[in-house]
Amino acid sequence: MPLYRDEAVVLRTHKLGEADRIITLLTRQHGLVRAVARGVRRTSSRWGARLEPFTHVDLQLAEGRSLDTITQAETVTPFAQKVGEDYDRYTAGTVMLETAERLVAEEKEPAVQQFLLLAGALRALVAGREGSDPAQVLDSYLLRALSVAGYAPCFDGCARCGLEGPHRWFNPGMGGVLCATCRVPGSSSPAAETVTLLSALLTGDWATVAASEPRARREASGVVGAYLAWHLERGLRSMAYVER
Repeated sequence: MPLYRDEAVVLRTHKLGEADRIITLLTRQHGLVRAVARGVRRTSSRWGARLEPFTHVDLQLAEGRSLDTITQAETVTPFAQKVGEDYDRYTAGTVMLETAERLVAEEKEPAVQQFLLLAGALRALVAGREGSDPAQVLDSYLLRALSVAGYAPCFDGCARCGLEGPHRWFNPGMGGVLCATCRVPGSSSPAAETVTLLSALLTGDWATVAASEPRARREASGVVGAYLAWHLERGLRSMAYVER
């Protein structure tokens, strides 16, 4: 069987037989990959901890007809340990993993930007950023991941006519903020501070994020959640456990 090497973030695992697991991976060069890890559930396995969700690994895999097989695994960054130490980090990280899998729908299709974005978000999640908490890191990741997938929200100008803002209306189905002329039924009206925060989360302006008020952060999280749910067409199971 042909062999190939890649780095990946482990998204989730499933039991297979008595000792194996199916590992779902977001790889740097091969996109979404599902592979079998033989014997990882045995207590004598050297790979068990290396193939847990959140772990950034360097892998060698053998190509298969339906599932590839992992033949070597080395830990690059053990995100799982630090993510698991804090409930808010863990729940935020779980949403990131589920989102990444949903947005990279085609297996074996390169998704370098999504991989780099997820790895960077997990790194920020465990390291912490000044003035931010897991909720803000998560919201920033979600907005950027949606943008990479082709669903970039517009917060500075009207998403429909392009008129420069600020604007007071927001509609996920229209792709962002709307002017009074383009407003459609069902649009929400977030505070001006919330729209500023959303733009900062999308662009990575962490100084503005740090200066934001708790009320704006809560409202921004609601807007991000609505935008994500609209474009994924169905909600994320893991989102129910995130305190927002």
